[in-house]
Amino acid sequence: MADVEPRPTLHWISPLPPAETDIAHYTARVLPALSARAEVVLWTDAREWDPALERHATVRHFDPDTVMPRDFAAASRGTGPEMLFLHIGNSWVFHAGFLRLAQRIPTFVVLHDLAIQELMIEAIEQNEWDAPSYLAGLAKWYGDEGQRLGQACLDRTENGSAISASLPGFELVLDKALGVLTHTELAHHAVQARLPQLPAQVLPLPFEIGPAPLPRRTSSGPLRLLQFGWIGPNRRLEQFLEALAQMPEGFDYRLDVMGKIWKSDLIYDKLTQLNLVDRVHLHGFVSEPVLDDALRQAHLVLNLRHPSMGEASGSQLRIWNAAAPSVVTREGWYAGLPEDVVYSVDTDNEIAQLQTLFVKLAADRHAGDEIGAAGRAYFEAHHAPTIYAQNIIDWADETTSQAGRDLALRLSSERHKARNLHPDLQKRLEVLTATAREKL
Repeated sequence: MADVEPRPTLHWISPLPPAETDIAHYTARVLPALSARAEVVLWTDAREWDPALERHATVRHFDPDTVMPRDFAAASRGTGPEMLFLHIGNSWVFHAGFLRLAQRIPTFVVLHDLAIQELMIEAIEQNEWDAPSYLAGLAKWYGDEGQRLGQACLDRTENGSAISASLPGFELVLDKALGVLTHTELAHHAVQARLPQLPAQVLPLPFEIGPAPLPRRTSSGPLRLLQFGWIGPNRRLEQFLEALAQMPEGFDYRLDVMGKIWKSDLIYDKLTQLNLVDRVHLHGFVSEPVLDDALRQAHLVLNLRHPSMGEASGSQLRIWNAAAPSVVTREGWYAGLPEDVVYSVDTDNEIAQLQTLFVKLAADRHAGDEIGAAGRAYFEAHHAPTIYAQNIIDWADETTSQAGRDLALRLSSERHKARNLHPDLQKRLEVLTATAREKL
């Protein structure tokens, strides 16, 4: 009788549906492929989750402040090694507890966003993290200037998104990491440059490949424009509205915005100011079937991002799955995409380039079909969940046996460096921590 290959246990700490974040949907999309190769235990600090997940995995609720390694071990379902994967995005709502967990327990970290300043700052403002840990981490990785800018963000004289380009902050969740997985070469190289001894892997972001789409784009009538997802200030909605407002009077269009907006009142005021209320429809969060139907009708989907947060875009994968034409900012991951799978604009000439694109699509409603079809083909070739699931398990399996030892050596080296700091620098770090605690 042939030996049965041991099945590892994959502890997967992530937001879960119905959480309104694409990381939750990413977990649901890759789960069937993961469960075909491992016994998966999903861990969540939310009080509810989609029961359909339990067809593929065990779901456990946990407290990120009290859970211990033995709790994960007790939930093991496999016959092979155990692997803990912790997912970090940039929203305090879904990741504040995971941020705290990363400080306590060694895990493989899946870094969905390279720039996590907003996560950390908002977690502190919501009493979900502590300022001393944040400021001490910035001092460790970015020196006095990092500490100064971090304090300015806490004092609200500086903005987290504004400092993210020079101080992304990802290092603060990797101090106890066994390894780090990213979805872009940009993020991978950034991690390697800062933590060269940390095992690092880069894999294309996975997305379930759906049936060949049946587009419903009309040949006449209003040009259908769409933006969706979590819409923060870097998603360029304000600038896009400015571009629309400057179009000639006869330009016929409808813009649907589906997703949560960081400051909806600001956008409502902008629509009134620009006289766009009748043309732009804000839907809030919508179900996946509603969104997918809107993508099939869209002549152009907006996926602009500046600054890019070093992330791959689950939104872009959904757009390609629907074979919809889209426009992106030529920055970060998006700058490395083939020219024939998206339209691209530059931030220094954004409005003029968008308006040229509007004119092109208004003259021919099917001008974007070729871009949409090429995007779908690229998506099918690079983002299948089955390949991703096998690669992530193989990498963790290869790394697990020595990851604990490597982490111990790394932490020992850092403690040695700290003991040998120049006395003046050591004193400044002590004063920094004490001052931060007094401010709480």
